[in-house]
Amino acid sequence: MIEWEIKAFAELHIDELYDLLKLRVDVFVVEQNCAYPELDEKDRHPDSLHLFGRNENQELVAYLRILPPGLSFSQPSIGRVVVSKKNRGQGLCHAMIQTAMDQSGRIWPGVGIKISAQVYLETFYKSYGFEKVSEPYFEDGILHLEMVRDDV
Repeated sequence: MIEWEIKAFAELHIDELYDLLKLRVDVFVVEQNCAYPELDEKDRHPDSLHLFGRNENQELVAYLRILPPGLSFSQPSIGRVVVSKKNRGQGLCHAMIQTAMDQSGRIWPGVGIKISAQVYLETFYKSYGFEKVSEPYFEDGILHLEMVRDDV
């Protein structure tokens, strides 16, 4: 059973912050072999939200951030979507994406969500109603594309 929490940056305890940054670096920098500026100031924005899930042992197993309109795109955005390697294939990402979309829709109703998705995840995000709105482009050495869901 996963326990989900949503917190603003100022509400994060130091160990929670450490755990989420470690998970992001373990996957995005080490596993994907991608050197990029992980700490981009968007985490600390007062309207940014951090959604994370812990297992029964209180280990951080999944994380994403929800950014407000105007920070990355004119619409709210979901990013840094990550599930720990040993916890993949359990549906955690599905539960997390749905929770993030619900939260974004409550806070910013009717404005949709725009994401920068890794190209190989296009079908995954399409299953949540996201549509491709750009051609593939390189971001930090990995092919991405912009996708939008208007009806959140």
